[in-house]
Amino acid sequence: MTEFTPESLPHRAITALKGDGVLAFLHNILTCDVENLIQGQIAYGALLSPQGKILHDVFIHHAGDVSYLDGDASARDDLVAKLKLYRLRAKFEITPRDDLGVLAFSGAALDPRHALLGTRAIADIRGHASGHNYDLNRYALGIADSAEIGSNKLFPHEANFDQFAGVDFKKGCYIGQEVVSRMHHRGTARSRILPITFEDENAADEIRVGEMLLGEVLGRRGKAALALLRLDRLAEAKASLPFKVSKPDWARFEVTLP
Repeated sequence: MTEFTPESLPHRAITALKGDGVLAFLHNILTCDVENLIQGQIAYGALLSPQGKILHDVFIHHAGDVSYLDGDASARDDLVAKLKLYRLRAKFEITPRDDLGVLAFSGAALDPRHALLGTRAIADIRGHASGHNYDLNRYALGIADSAEIGSNKLFPHEANFDQFAGVDFKKGCYIGQEVVSRMHHRGTARSRILPITFEDENAADEIRVGEMLLGEVLGRRGKAALALLRLDRLAEAKASLPFKVSKPDWARFEVTLP
């Protein structure tokens, strides 16, 4: 993996939640364990639709009397609106913080998804170059971000949230929980995001072998890509593939190649 000095992640935006009951509130609406965070810890999870699809993937930075949500910059207004909708009569404040951003850098493993993604910190990002090596590491590890996950497109299992403790299967109800639990216990996640390497960096986003649709490219960096692939069809494919599929070191699901 590439070592990298602090890089800003300009595609992320910060929302501060301050006041009584913030962690309990987030615990009740997000997929991950928030209630048991200790100061300085970061959790990763998602706000789902009632149908169980990811609307917003977020990092929760617990900083004592305030908690910061680190999410997709283009979707922050919608995230804030939903937080205010679910807050009801709770007294805590929800404040967009345009003076803060996210820095990522090699070092202590505070990214809850993978140690090699290093540290992500809430800070003043002025004067820092935007992330490049961070994204190269992310693609090499096969880990999607908001840009690839999108909104209201994927179930948590498809985006591998079950592999990163992005879903707490022991906690009580949260929005979309019934669908996610059913998918988990029945093992019905047929599609997963995986890292692939194309022979041709101009290959089409729709991935086919003959007439069989295997999946679609969600994002690419030259010949490296992250793709949502049907695992059952990948195992059934008879022809040679126009790309190389890698099984990440964190993956606890089977990836069978032709």
